[in-house]
Amino acid sequence: MVKDDLCITIPSDFRCPISLDVMKSPVSLCTGVTYDRSSIQKWLDNGNNTCPATMQVLQTKEFVPNHNLHRLIQIWSDSLRQRLHSPDSSPVSDTALSSDHVLRLVKRMEDDKLRADSLSRLVSFAAQSVENRRLLCGIDGLVPVLVDLLGNVDGDVLVAQTVRLLHLIRNEIEDKERFVKMMLKSDRNCIWSLLLILRKETVELKICSVNLLEHLAIDAEAKIAIAETDGLMQDLLKLMNSENDSALIESVLSCLISISMPKRIKIKLVHLGVIKSATKLLSEANSSSSISMTEKVLKVLETASTVREGRTEIGEDSACIAAIVQKVLKVSNTATEHSVTTLWSICYLFRDEKAAEALTKANGLTKILLLMQSNCSAPVRQMARDLLKIFRINSKSCLSSYDTKTTHIMPC
Repeated sequence: MVKDDLCITIPSDFRCPISLDVMKSPVSLCTGVTYDRSSIQKWLDNGNNTCPATMQVLQTKEFVPNHNLHRLIQIWSDSLRQRLHSPDSSPVSDTALSSDHVLRLVKRMEDDKLRADSLSRLVSFAAQSVENRRLLCGIDGLVPVLVDLLGNVDGDVLVAQTVRLLHLIRNEIEDKERFVKMMLKSDRNCIWSLLLILRKETVELKICSVNLLEHLAIDAEAKIAIAETDGLMQDLLKLMNSENDSALIESVLSCLISISMPKRIKIKLVHLGVIKSATKLLSEANSSSSISMTEKVLKVLETASTVREGRTEIGEDSACIAAIVQKVLKVSNTATEHSVTTLWSICYLFRDEKAAEALTKANGLTKILLLMQSNCSAPVRQMARDLLKIFRINSKSCLSSYDTKTTHIMPC
């Protein structure tokens, strides 16, 4: 590494050996040394037939573009420009590996004996900064190599380090669709490898695995492929346990929300017991529980309420209705919206009588009246008005029933 007068770290590999400036168009001679195109072209045009750095006689004066290095320089330049224009910018650290070192580490992953050490170093490098992660994603062939390792390599350490690295760089992978297709390819065992991590690895690795699964769920085809992996949904639901780490539970909830958009997956989740698990989490939530986790639990229930099987199970579970009502106006606007949407769907839109009865017993009328007086959004206010109609209908039914009974006992 070399520092200039502005305390900006410029990787030595980015400088042209002739001009010492950052290369704009890096090209490599047959000797393997890379120069800026304009500098080496001028050298050769002056009649020289040697490599300036090594002084070797050139077998050919042709040169080839160094695309990898050009991409790395571009990523570095973009990140540097952002830092220089940021009001909170600070001198760029020189603790990162040089681009040449990074490329060597990637190359060393082809060697079985050196693979584990190279992966460990790349994980540490990626963890340092977003710029480093972008730099790694700019290296041709790295992501396919990692996907192959995840799907085809035995060994807990290698799989764990591969998952860590993929988790770190996932948001910087430009061609996300290609990445998803590689991960879901039938002749690979990538999803199975992630499933094994859910079953036996540390909390940190389980979170990495769950987050990767969520990242892969980009369309209906991907969601179904993930959800129909044998045992995967069951294992995710097992992790929805209040005794587990809260960060892990949140990751699982986010993943379930993401992959459960197709109707068949929602139905599968209901049959596997997602409503009971969600109800238990809601009932056990307290002031120390994170707002975002409660919001996600309510979102899971709202998602389940969009299919008949989910509405039926929620409607027959008075504890679930009570837990949902209890969160109205108690957690956040988002939580209130999820709660009211679920109650509105079951009690008003689909007229579930058991659910309406449970809503009444859970002091739902008071909550709805308070909601009408709050600064809730227009859609929530309209759903609250609709729910009030349920209470009016029930009241009329009660009065009608009372009048009928009274008529029978009146003297002739």
